[in-house]
Amino acid sequence: MLYLKRITSFYLLFILFSCEIINHSSDQRKNVLIILADDLGYSDLGCFGSEISTPNIDFLASSGTIFSNFYTSPLCAPSRAMLLSGNDNHVSGIGIQAFSSPNYGYEGILSNRVAILPEVLKINGYKSYMVGKWHIGGDPYNRGFDKTFALLPGAFSHYDNNKPIRGYPDSAFSENGKKRFWDVGKYSSDFYTDKLIEFLEPVDKDPFFAYASFTAPHWPLQVDEKYSNNYKGIYDEGYDVLKIKRFNSLKGKNIIHKEKVFPSFETLYSSWNKLDDYEKSVESRKMEIYAGMIENLDFNVGRIIKFLKENGLYDNTVILFMSDNGAAGEDFYYNNTYGNYIQENFNYDYEDMGKPNSFVSLGVGWAEAITSPFRLYKGYTTSGGMKSPLIISGINENKISSSNEFLSLLDIAPSIYDLLNIKYPLFFNNNELSPPIGESVIPYLKSESSIIHKDDYVFAFEHSGNSFLKKGEWKIINTIQPFNVSNFELYNIKNDISEITNKKNMNREIYDDLIVEWNNFSKSRRLIFPTPYIDNLK
Repeated sequence: MLYLKRITSFYLLFILFSCEIINHSSDQRKNVLIILADDLGYSDLGCFGSEISTPNIDFLASSGTIFSNFYTSPLCAPSRAMLLSGNDNHVSGIGIQAFSSPNYGYEGILSNRVAILPEVLKINGYKSYMVGKWHIGGDPYNRGFDKTFALLPGAFSHYDNNKPIRGYPDSAFSENGKKRFWDVGKYSSDFYTDKLIEFLEPVDKDPFFAYASFTAPHWPLQVDEKYSNNYKGIYDEGYDVLKIKRFNSLKGKNIIHKEKVFPSFETLYSSWNKLDDYEKSVESRKMEIYAGMIENLDFNVGRIIKFLKENGLYDNTVILFMSDNGAAGEDFYYNNTYGNYIQENFNYDYEDMGKPNSFVSLGVGWAEAITSPFRLYKGYTTSGGMKSPLIISGINENKISSSNEFLSLLDIAPSIYDLLNIKYPLFFNNNELSPPIGESVIPYLKSESSIIHKDDYVFAFEHSGNSFLKKGEWKIINTIQPFNVSNFELYNIKNDISEITNKKNMNREIYDDLIVEWNNFSKSRRLIFPTPYIDNLK
């Protein structure tokens, strides 16, 4: 009898000890926070050489890894679908931004062919929270998030309910699945941060995934003068001068090679010297407001970091900071499609710039300056439209401070699953799933691998005819409408990062190989040509 009691006591202690280990392990599972900026340019952060004050984002970079060869998509909605799913934008249902149809890949809403990060993490014991811009159809509350405050369409005023696009709903915001209006006077980045901190309180034992999808510095350019006035006069020399300054700063930060020569290629904007004094003052003010929006965004990143530290969460949280695409060059106030409505509801007066009743956009000159040395900007499949800053912080084993290894949005979700030791399900909600097609960056960050992708890895993208395919150091690009496969150009992006010299006729064998890869990609994604819809952003 005594023997049985001893055995029983032993097993009780074993069970209790085992439970303690399991609970302890559960408590130590990493939290994950994705901070997504909207239309942030490649060189807009201090850690990338910018004159804009971003100490909090720079702090993340100093304790993590800067990736200087990170590819997004060239537009907002496809990028968000790719980020959350780890899959192609067509597989994810967002073949064309602002377009929906019954056709595969062009549904205009996040597809049930994919399960996204909050859905997969939820079935693995995670709480998920989302604030900010959604823009991929439906409501995020129905896609695995426990708490949300979301802007459902692609853009809005940063202070009130004055919608910038006629076709947008009057109530474009949703809180936990219920439509609501904006609290007039609240500023977007400040309010999204308030909501995220509210969602994370009270701190509980469940690990969390948080998706902070800010709408800054997306148009309309609006921010309090206490931020924009910090940049008074800094941009009076113009975008031609800023382009050279940013280029040299990127070299100084070792983001691009120090021997790189300032590139010379055709631009889409008028020279600064051709503008009159008033036009120069308007352009300078635009950039001052834009810079102020980024400084405010950084301030709110600091608020999040402070909250995590004060609540004992920071050391156990992996933070990823990135932008969704290149800088925005479009001018919506004078846009052929959207301009009339905007002019009826906003103004362009110099004295009001940055205020809630004003609507100004960054414009081509500044967009090209802050994407230099890359060519073009948002909307184009050149590197200027698809290269963005990426910072990953919070992986303890990480000893790599900066990297020029290629990776893309498709690699983010697989990396998170790998980090958390989570397997992507074969089925979800009775739907057979298409698994992520990206690869994990975690072995590289832990120095278990010297590369992220092999040289024969293919990354391709198509949106409304704008197309791109990369394999190793070679890349084909098509930006001509209507789409024709013969219009692809070939660039060696190892030696020609600015994509100036078309090597199509000089390296025909390589070009033909990439066209074969393109045809395979086009067939597998069921691409439709002529493209079903072209949004007029010009």
